[in-house]
Amino acid sequence: MKIVINDPKSGKSYQKELSKEEEAVLYGKKIGDKVYGEAIGLEGYELEITGGTDKDGFPMIKSLEGTRRARLLLSGPPGFHPKEKGERRRKTVRGNTIAEDIAQVNMKVIKHGAKALEEIFKKGESVGESQGE
Repeated sequence: MKIVINDPKSGKSYQKELSKEEEAVLYGKKIGDKVYGEAIGLEGYELEITGGTDKDGFPMIKSLEGTRRARLLLSGPPGFHPKEKGERRRKTVRGNTIAEDIAQVNMKVIKHGAKALEEIFKKGESVGESQGE
């Protein structure tokens, strides 16, 4: 499983591959839950789960309880970005709980640790910068 950590302060994202022990800490957590960084190798950090995708690329959606997949009628993100006002589509999405078949988990930093993320992650591992600046 991969995690993508977004740092709102710097606007950068960092990606990390988790070991089986680190993955097990996340099982059963839901979108919106807080995770202490010590569990995934980030001392002093506190993170919030913001979403993710399963092994087949289906996005997790906060409003669907559990780990199952379902075809929901969506009118907006995540999972569907309408081109016209009022457009709706039936799309397959994943539930809000992390399980073994989740391939990527997205998180954002709530509380920073003593060591900067740029120091923890080598310069070449940065996923990208946000376009908002």
